Amino acid sequence: MVPCVLCGDVRNETTTKGSTLIATKEKARSLRLQWRFPNSCREETSLACPYFMPVEKIENGNWPHPARLPLGCGWNGHCTAPGHEQQTPGQDILEAFCNLGCASSCGWAPTQRQWDAIRLAVTAPAGGRDKAKAANDTQARVLRLHYVCERNHRPVHRGELIFDLVQALWLNPHEDARIQKMAECFLESYLKKKA
Repeated sequence: MVPCVLCGDVRNETTTKGSTLIATKEKARSLRLQWRFPNSCREETSLACPYFMPVEKIENGNWPHPARLPLGCGWNGHCTAPGHEQQTPGQDILEAFCNLGCASSCGWAPTQRQWDAIRLAVTAPAGGRDKAKAANDTQARVLRLHYVCERNHRPVHRGELIFDLVQALWLNPHEDARIQKMAECFLESYLKKKA
């Protein structure tokens, strides 16, 4: 029995050829095969806390692979959870929870909340692999950013944000400033990797 460093769940671990079989108390009946990642907590290996408002990149973080973080790199910022608005967590909390965690493992998050975590992904523009076709395709000038808001490891809300690359303009920004800011940070990291 090993307690998780992030959420405190007690679990049994059995190593099998480079992967780890993890049995949590909640999932004792159905064991799941998972790859172990640094700072992993159950199935959540790449989620951003929905109460985190990123402000600036962290250049000196302690992540082994910062490009694999949910927002594409480490970010400094503040909390937007009720009672903790505008408070800046310490570096260790930013690294372990805000950039990598979900609200269910954070002491600042309210118990009654819509979401625990947010996932982001970019859909390549039409003709993205065929550069000649992409040059003539009007769809190639936009990136579609998909987001999924999760509660208890299940999708609760999802949507699509569209960014015009030519005009450098969001065609349909999200109404929640937190999700919009995370989308902007994610997109900035994504575009930097693709440049």
